[in-house]
Amino acid sequence: MRGVVFDGKDVEVVADLEVRDPGPGEVLVGIRAAGLCHSDLSVIDGTIPFPPPVVLGHEGAGVVEAVGDGVAHVRAGDHVALSTLANCGACADCDAGRPTMCRKAIGMPGQPFSRQGKPLFQFASNSSFAERTVVRAVQAVKIPDDVPFASAALLGCGVLTGVGAVLNRAKVARGDTVVVIGTGGIGLNVIQGARIAGARVIVAVDTNPEKEAVALRFGATHFLGSADGVRGVLPTGADHVFECVGHTGLVRTAIDLLDRHGQAVLLGMTAPKAEASFLPAAMFLDKSILGCRYGSSRPQKDIPLYTELYRTGELLLDELVTASYPVEEFERAREDAEAGKVARGVLVF
Repeated sequence: MRGVVFDGKDVEVVADLEVRDPGPGEVLVGIRAAGLCHSDLSVIDGTIPFPPPVVLGHEGAGVVEAVGDGVAHVRAGDHVALSTLANCGACADCDAGRPTMCRKAIGMPGQPFSRQGKPLFQFASNSSFAERTVVRAVQAVKIPDDVPFASAALLGCGVLTGVGAVLNRAKVARGDTVVVIGTGGIGLNVIQGARIAGARVIVAVDTNPEKEAVALRFGATHFLGSADGVRGVLPTGADHVFECVGHTGLVRTAIDLLDRHGQAVLLGMTAPKAEASFLPAAMFLDKSILGCRYGSSRPQKDIPLYTELYRTGELLLDELVTASYPVEEFERAREDAEAGKVARGVLVF
């Protein structure tokens, strides 16, 4: 079968991948569409260290082809969106409703794939850049058949992370003020999450002026080419500032833009050892810096919620899909993403 493989130096679209059958508590999914997320690119450029060779992709949707023993919530033929959260479901964090904190779901890559007799790692417990993948049952979330696969694929990362950061982590309230730094796939979902939450002012900041129209479409009330203008809109600062780029200097900017009792939420992925600086004295007026993993999401609860918001028109998904590419055109999709030409490019099988 076809798939996108990174060997530690180069990326190749191959046609001779194999994947094992699902074991107990696992699901075999035929991938129909997969979003190209910045995290996939971060594996390639080394920002996210990951052992090669690895089958890339972590934002996908498709059709269940087979299930292992003990799987009852999905069956062959069901349409599913895939999460990257392979949590155990039995630890204290899972029991407390914090599956993103499950220690058994972090840093434990499996090797369900093989090529020419040699094992390959699975990225983010998902690897949706393959025609088929095996995931834990908890990662397969059933969705209605009328949700297009290209749109449904984005639920599994960009939407869970961006919208979840607003609703689950920051808990933005009606009437709050929000600044979003970076309007890529994650930033746009933060913007629409803030709109859904009822934020009064939503300021989008991006150096690319071509992103203004889509930011306003998703719910931004203002668009600025630089954070320097934020105080002109919010003289006392914002209740919430989301850093969606992964630049250490912008971490400081996010903190500097906070109002009293404000909180800066860090979503952009920096290099593992990168350091950011800020003035501790600036935090004494009850300000906070929040990390956020995967939107503090509970995929089996949140994906059905977001699906219904999509079906009622409140959550925009189709508008996120800027371009679709056959998997064989991965390199073109990668170039468009790196050039900032797309909100989300989607690979289709």
